[in-house]
Amino acid sequence: MGMKDHHIKTNHIQLHYIEYPAPGKPKLLMLHGITANAHAFDGVIRAGLGDDFHIYSPDLRGRGESDKPAFGYSMEEHARDIIGLLDHLGIEKAVLCGHSFGGLLSAYLSANFPERVAALILLDAAHELNPNAARMLLPTFSRLGVLYPSFDVYLRMMKKAPQNTFWDEAMESYYRADVHIDKNGITQTNSNLANITAMAVGLTSMPWATIFEHIHQPAILLNALGIYTMEQALLPANLAKKATKLIENCEYAVIDGNHQTMLYGKGAREIVAAIRVFYKKVKHLVPEDKTVPANG
Repeated sequence: MGMKDHHIKTNHIQLHYIEYPAPGKPKLLMLHGITANAHAFDGVIRAGLGDDFHIYSPDLRGRGESDKPAFGYSMEEHARDIIGLLDHLGIEKAVLCGHSFGGLLSAYLSANFPERVAALILLDAAHELNPNAARMLLPTFSRLGVLYPSFDVYLRMMKKAPQNTFWDEAMESYYRADVHIDKNGITQTNSNLANITAMAVGLTSMPWATIFEHIHQPAILLNALGIYTMEQALLPANLAKKATKLIENCEYAVIDGNHQTMLYGKGAREIVAAIRVFYKKVKHLVPEDKTVPANG
């Protein structure tokens, strides 16, 4: 299966996105987590999603190969980036699939740009996380801004990270896209800790319960209940189910793994199966494909 890299201008920044072509298949836009990058879904795509969907996965602003402005990390700015991407691709109404922060961005788009969203797939994203979420995410945030002597050292550290309860070969492409390596081998994450912190703080001021209540498209929330850190799940079942009740028409299913590992191995296969079933229920809501082949 091929993969194509593209760079476009949208909302005054350069946005990088990956295209996984599948001619004749329905389009799916996938949005990654807060410190992640466009390769976050490599495990799900390898698990078979790329056989059934023509997938687009952008690096959100401040991550990966996309521009990293000093300011402008509100949910509105993120949303306008994605609307610009949809315009570029000629996608009238998208099926959105978002993990964690990307799920919240998908929810925001669904509520505030309803004419551009046909259906919504939330991967471990809800209006409220575990009360200990800030401490639970410290191991993930702690890799940002650190200088590692080589990529091999960085990768060994990631293999030992507490949230990575097992290792899947698809994780390596994700972590390779997570960093830049200078001529001496010094390795550092592409994401800037200050920018990511600004995003995290901004999330806490958003009226997420109200936003979820304004989602009227069909939705499904796929919830990973495995231990993430601190012997707890990042999104407990009670909060996930509460989120599904806020949305007018939202299904719920449990996926193997934790908030991170759900995207790989058995969890990835279960996500693929759930998306296939869900899409059959909503495909009548997706306009006839008018996508213009991207050449950016």
